[in-house]
Amino acid sequence: MDDDYPRNIKEFESRFNNQEACRDYLFRLRWPEGFRCPRCGAGKAWPFRSTRVVCAGCGHQTSVTAGTIFQDTRTPPVEWFRAIWWVTSQKNGASALGLQRVLGLGSYKTAWTWLHKLRRAMIPPDASATSIQLFIEQAIAPGSVVHTDGWEGYAGLKAMDTSTK
Repeated sequence: MDDDYPRNIKEFESRFNNQEACRDYLFRLRWPEGFRCPRCGAGKAWPFRSTRVVCAGCGHQTSVTAGTIFQDTRTPPVEWFRAIWWVTSQKNGASALGLQRVLGLGSYKTAWTWLHKLRRAMIPPDASATSIQLFIEQAIAPGSVVHTDGWEGYAGLKAMDTSTK
């Protein structure tokens, strides 16, 4: 899926320009092999509302956002995607004030809350080399190119099926 990740703002805006594109992306992340009902295991569903699907087998409703940072938010996914892309594309870190300015958020408090929610979602349990390498093994596809800040804790990645830069 990393070929699908936008490398610049132009690609981002083209790829995630509406709620449906964001929902479809989340759907593919959640069910990369195709939908499987969490209740009955059926493989067919139909869309219901903006982020929900209904299982064709048992009628169970589930959401592409359940269990994610998007769960229970009233903010459209495209706004969250913009925030995520901006935060992760900042070379020297992101600030709440910068996020507020870029997204045109009405208050600093909202920007601060979003930024901290995103930061909590991005961190492993601790910053040890072991935890970070375990996280990378679980979250990054083999063969991906990983850009780091050069910290020694990433040295073990060279032995993995991952390129580091």
